[in-house]
Amino acid sequence: MRGARARAIYVSVLEAILSNRLSPMTRLPEDDLGSIYGASRTIVRSALEALAHDGVIVIEPNRGAFVASPGTAEAREVFDARLLIEPQLAARAAERVSFADIAALRRHLDAEEAAVHGERQQQAILLSGRFHVLMADAAGQVTLARFVRELVSRSSLIVALYWRRRDATCACSAHRALVEALAAGRPELAQQLMRDHLAETLDGLDLTDPRQGVSDLSAALTGG
Repeated sequence: MRGARARAIYVSVLEAILSNRLSPMTRLPEDDLGSIYGASRTIVRSALEALAHDGVIVIEPNRGAFVASPGTAEAREVFDARLLIEPQLAARAAERVSFADIAALRRHLDAEEAAVHGERQQQAILLSGRFHVLMADAAGQVTLARFVRELVSRSSLIVALYWRRRDATCACSAHRALVEALAAGRPELAQQLMRDHLAETLDGLDLTDPRQGVSDLSAALTGG
């Protein structure tokens, strides 16, 4: 992204989407966003491109940007893909994880638990997704870790739209158990824990109709 301004817009729009203040398929016109944030179209476009890369918005030729609207079939496909990839990566991580990796994961868990206990839902969603990316990185499988990053980005929006219970954002206790399995060097346990954890997260989603937020950009993004 083009500097701090684009990053600030990215964070603001992302939080509005993940907290359901913006409905799926809400249009995100560059001119309107520029007026709201007092930013040039170039800066706004940089933020939108980053959001599109993370799978929370879509940009269509001649139509512009919209909040993504993943359906239930897509939600299941995303978690099916994660179930194929992440348990294997967890086992691999348990075989090669470093002390530095374990320390970083534990620091991340502390931040994640603080967000959950503070009822900062959108931050908890982002941090729980980031945990899975850190786990994939610890496995040292660059190509598969890249897939996990893309799947986790799409999962964050899916969880925000379809979660039906507070711990569906990823139970911190499940993450803590995974880290302990890695620290103990137990690949089979790590593999099973990751498989059970992802299956439980999917079970915690209500794959019917997503919650609807508001479609007024200014109200959603500024609280007006």
